[in-house]
Amino acid sequence: MSPAQSNQVLSNDKPIKKRRWPKRVALVVSILMFLVGVYLLVLVFSPKVKELPGSPIDYNTSDDAKDLRNRIQVEKLNLEVPYFEENTPASLEKGAWWRYPERGNPEKGGNFILSAHRFNLGVTPQGTRAKSPFYNLNEVQPGDKIKVFYNKKWYEYEVTKNYAVARTAVEIEKQTTEAKMTLYTCSLKGEADGRVVIDAKPLFDTKTPQAPEEGSPLL
Repeated sequence: MSPAQSNQVLSNDKPIKKRRWPKRVALVVSILMFLVGVYLLVLVFSPKVKELPGSPIDYNTSDDAKDLRNRIQVEKLNLEVPYFEENTPASLEKGAWWRYPERGNPEKGGNFILSAHRFNLGVTPQGTRAKSPFYNLNEVQPGDKIKVFYNKKWYEYEVTKNYAVARTAVEIEKQTTEAKMTLYTCSLKGEADGRVVIDAKPLFDTKTPQAPEEGSPLL
């Protein structure tokens, strides 16, 4: 083969090699998009899985000197979540939000109200699960037990009712004379679709709360 013919073959190869790069890039992008899609599916469904790798929940409530956080435990859901009484939705980003502390607590009775996110996407499956504490709240049924740690003491409740209401049903947060706990979160379709609500009664003696002052709003 003459030098001229060799140069011609090399020159003809260059366009072929150049045309391969867009295909390779497209293949790599397709694989990455597929992996990202799979990971997003893992994140979306991770709150449904009740047991993920990580620190196991300690349901032994006999000694809690090392953990004095206010929190609730629902063993049926393998759930432990802290709750905060700051009167701000920012509490929802840390766990559950203790709504209207003046209307009730485990110690004094009344309506002890906690709300939390149903679903919030995190960076990891564990993060998504932590940001979606009430994802499986609809699975809690009458007779199930819920433990509450409040003011360095454990209290136990028994679920009496599981029901759904419209987002405008503010009566679930009203002050009550009987002691109870109300847990609620939004529907999986979103807050506009309504709320899932759990009512529970205390399995301990409580004080009767004072009635609200005349003229003071219930909600």
